[in-house]
Amino acid sequence: MTHDTSSASNVHYQLPFKFGLGGVPLGNEFAVVTDKDAYAILEAAWSAGIRYYDVSPWYGLGLAERRFGSFLHNKKRSEYVISSKVGKLLKPSTTARNRELFPFSPSPSDVIFDYTSSGVRRSIEDSLQRLGIDSLDIVFVHDISSDNKLLPTSWQEQFEIATKGAFPEIKGWGIGVNTPEPILRVLREADPDVCLMASQYSLIDHKNALNQLFPAVRRKNTSLVVGSALNAGFISGSPRYNYGKESYKIPAEFLEKRKKLREVAENHGVELRTAALQFSASPDVAAALVVGASSEQQILADYTSMQTKIPAEFWAELKAKQLIEQNAPTPA
Repeated sequence: MTHDTSSASNVHYQLPFKFGLGGVPLGNEFAVVTDKDAYAILEAAWSAGIRYYDVSPWYGLGLAERRFGSFLHNKKRSEYVISSKVGKLLKPSTTARNRELFPFSPSPSDVIFDYTSSGVRRSIEDSLQRLGIDSLDIVFVHDISSDNKLLPTSWQEQFEIATKGAFPEIKGWGIGVNTPEPILRVLREADPDVCLMASQYSLIDHKNALNQLFPAVRRKNTSLVVGSALNAGFISGSPRYNYGKESYKIPAEFLEKRKKLREVAENHGVELRTAALQFSASPDVAAALVVGASSEQQILADYTSMQTKIPAEFWAELKAKQLIEQNAPTPA
């Protein structure tokens, strides 16, 4: 079901692509994206040369996987890499709470959390059905984290279940979470190939990951997929921060920091979005950067940003003004 990258030999799966398209917007997380527009985004990404895709059953409760599948099943499987998630099974139900979780998704499914070995097998099989493909390259054990308020018991209890069930079951694997603590724990207790750091490393907020998480990743000789370089659009001007829905909950210091970052960027003729993407892709432990897109123009702009040269003076001023950590890696 996944590529055989045996952790017993301490040989970790290496992502062959540094930039990927994330599936959150195509699951209608924040707004309605039509099937036509979703296909146009995927077509634009493919035409630009993007060959890494990250999805999950959670994104739109199956909607994102079906959309990626309708596009990718016509492509040669050896030409792209795809990761998905386990831990959340979808069960169609006439009383589904899907509209509470994803108001813009037409999915008729409820979510059942299951981090057991049998649950993982079922989840991967279901994902392969929705995607219309025969294998996944990476599987992330999803959202065993303190910020997941939907878990039936504490994240630590669910982590114990995954330790005996999900982790040994998967070959090319890691966890995908929004907080650093579960990644630190899995690095201590298991041997993941690559973990998805969904929202812990950006221009706005990176000190903890830089000083606590990255050294642990290096010691284990593994790597990270970095998500939310733009804090789910916040750096580009969105009225939300990461996956929060209410703008009034954005910390005041983040709003102030964004304002100061914009000022420095304008002084150097740098687009802040471009700087944010390149910053999050710079650490040596970053195997790949994954971004979401709700339009074809957006994914093409993000991809173009990765090729744009930023003057060294820009990064120097950010450090001089203490807007980024002194030891934060920046693009050469």
